[in-house]
Amino acid sequence: MKGVKVRITELKDYLLITVGSFITAISINVFMVPYKIAPGGISGVATVIYYLSDEKVPVGTAMLILNIPLFLMGIKLIGKKFIIKTLYGTALLSVLIDAMQPFTDYFVENYLASTESHRYTPDILLYSIFGGLLMGMGLGLVFRSGATTGGTDLAARIVNHVVPAFTIGQTLLFIDTSIIVFAAFVFKSVQLALYAMVTLYISSKVIDAILEGVNFAKALLIISDYPEEIASTILRDLDRGVTALKGKGMFTGSDKEVLFCVVQRRQIPMVKKIVRQIDKKAFIVLTDIREVLGEGFKTYE
Repeated sequence: MKGVKVRITELKDYLLITVGSFITAISINVFMVPYKIAPGGISGVATVIYYLSDEKVPVGTAMLILNIPLFLMGIKLIGKKFIIKTLYGTALLSVLIDAMQPFTDYFVENYLASTESHRYTPDILLYSIFGGLLMGMGLGLVFRSGATTGGTDLAARIVNHVVPAFTIGQTLLFIDTSIIVFAAFVFKSVQLALYAMVTLYISSKVIDAILEGVNFAKALLIISDYPEEIASTILRDLDRGVTALKGKGMFTGSDKEVLFCVVQRRQIPMVKKIVRQIDKKAFIVLTDIREVLGEGFKTYE
């Protein structure tokens, strides 16, 4: 039974990689390459190569070639399961980009670059926004499966292994920014670089939303001289659990009970009203929570 569940989970992961790669390929072919938007990553480098080469080296092929040395260098840094999924995602994305190009080129030419009666100047800002949304959705699904599509995230892991002083996030930001600047020099356009930054920012936010959830909740820490009354009122009126943590006021030296509670954002005004009515001198700390698993919130997958 356990083996069957593992296989089903693996199948779901590869389905996510497939769907995610398909969506990412659409974003690159429809919104990125035709308008010279290179939002970092290997796809950004491949876009530059595509326009620099006389023979128009296919973007997918260039991405696959660029990823090969990264895999050879990083194969010792990542686990077997991760490398297999990442190889699948990388190869599939490259194949899809090249295989879908004739169809996406037709779509761009007939639906994005023209109207029924006349041609118009494309709204590149609009395309950079929607390109970022689609790319974020696609990559988010791939990352959620525990894989990547290779590229700069793998390069960042390698650099972090060699130079631990820089985090993976810092290294990734530096690499992607460098690629955007490089593309700006090649295309001789600061405007295109700004569009690429918009795409990169939006895609990163969408990836975060897919990986960490979008149903934000709020965590509260409440310090009061009337913890039991506040806790019982929250439990009764809001049907939310409250946990008492042991604390000590370092200024007064007195022991305190710190109440910890997680509520929906819409319930914040009610919590404030409850605390204010019971103890106007209470101290409340609010913080955002990206995802909550458990009773009353999101169920475990």
